[in-house]
Amino acid sequence: MKTKEAKELSLLELENKLRETRDELLHLRLRKETGQVDRPHLLREMRRDIARLETFLQMKKAATGEN
Repeated sequence: MKTKEAKELSLLELENKLRETRDELLHLRLRKETGQVDRPHLLREMRRDIARLETFLQMKKAATGEN
C-alpha cells in the first residue's frame, strides 16, 4: 500500500485494512516456517504497511479527538 492510498482511507477503512494486513502477515509467517514462501520480501513490505497504517490511524484519531 502506498502512502497516498493510506491517506485517502477513512478511519473505519484504515482499521479494516490494518486487520487484513496483520492477518496476511500471520499467514505469510506460518508459510515461511514451513518453507512455502516464494517471495520472502513480502514480509518486510507487510510490516512496513502495518506501521504506515498505524501511523495514519493514530493521526486520524488525534484529528477527530478519539483515543
